[in-house]
Amino acid sequence: MARAFIARLRRWADGLRRDVLALWLAARDPRVPWMAKLSALVAAGYALSPIDLIPDFVPVLGYLDDLIIVPCLVLLAVRLIPPAVLDELREVAARRQGERPRSLSGAAVVIAVWTLVGVVILHFLNS
Repeated sequence: MARAFIARLRRWADGLRRDVLALWLAARDPRVPWMAKLSALVAAGYALSPIDLIPDFVPVLGYLDDLIIVPCLVLLAVRLIPPAVLDELREVAARRQGERPRSLSGAAVVIAVWTLVGVVILHFLNS
C-alpha cells in the first residue's frame, strides 16, 4: 500500500515537472493567449527560480510553498492554455525532461519582493 502511494506521488511529481517545462515553453508560444502566457510565465518563473519566496530552512512554511503555491500556480496556468496547444507542449516537454531551465527573472522577482519587505520593515522600525 505504501509503495502504491509512493509510486502515485512520484508520477504526480513527474507530471508536475513536465508541466512546468511545458509552461516555460507556453510562455514563449505565439498560439497561447496573453493572459495564459502571463500565468504560465509566473508559474514557470517561480517554479524554476533558484530562490524560493519562503526559504526551505524556515520550519514548515519553507516547504509549504513547494507543496501548495507551485502546484496551484501550475494548475491555474494549465487551465488557461488551449488544450490542443498544451498537449503538444507537454509532448515536447516530455522529450526534453532532462533539461531544466533556470529562471533568473523569477529569482529577480523573489529578490525584489524580499527587498521590498525589508524596506517596509526598516521604514516601520525607524518611524
